[in-house]
Amino acid sequence: MKFFRRLAPMKALTFDLDDTLYDNAPVIRQLEVKLSSWLNKYHPITAGQSTLWWQAIKRDLANNDPWLLHDVTLWRFKVIEEGLYRLGYDQDQARLAAEEAIGWVLKWRSDVCVPRESHYVLTELSKKLPLIAITNGNVNLEQIGLAGYFSLVLKAGPDGFAKPESDMFQKAQQFLGVPHQNILHVGDHLNSDVLGAKQSGFQACWYNNGSQDSYQSIKARLLPDVEISQLNQLLDLNYN
Repeated sequence: MKFFRRLAPMKALTFDLDDTLYDNAPVIRQLEVKLSSWLNKYHPITAGQSTLWWQAIKRDLANNDPWLLHDVTLWRFKVIEEGLYRLGYDQDQARLAAEEAIGWVLKWRSDVCVPRESHYVLTELSKKLPLIAITNGNVNLEQIGLAGYFSLVLKAGPDGFAKPESDMFQKAQQFLGVPHQNILHVGDHLNSDVLGAKQSGFQACWYNNGSQDSYQSIKARLLPDVEISQLNQLLDLNYN
């Protein structure tokens, strides 16, 4: 554990989810494989279209509607809908197919194995102070068994602009009703989590699980208040 500033008394914690409480990368890789197989099976018109082809559609849509960058579920829906439309479906066919696909996407996306350490740490912390989840993703916390630890779950898109924008941080503070400086945000990303938290007046704990150097990383724009390499180090902080 490294301290870069003296921590103010903590009255609440907010948590990032993906790659902080569980390893998200394998889940997304498997999701892409399953989605491609599903589309090829039930909508054979997509067979043979490369990943680059779909990525080009994704970029085009975001260029035309930057809001999609803040809502990953809507963005993926629009990509599938637009891809099918370009391949020959009419608008209604493309929309209905995309709606069905998104139902499966959300199920596959939440096929997450949460480590026992995360459950233990959240259990202990939730005994001490309120916890809020703040995520740019779209995982289903009920499905992965984490919902019970959090007083509130905020997701980019439905709850405002994605981190590092301040929307969700401000909603969390308003819900908690405690001063910004007495909330510690925990997350793995130096930009969306550390920068986002600090710009919103929160304290920031960087979960550095990859042996990065906060002074050297190109993603570091502000130093966190504290850096940890294991989640259970959060239990060593003073919450009195």
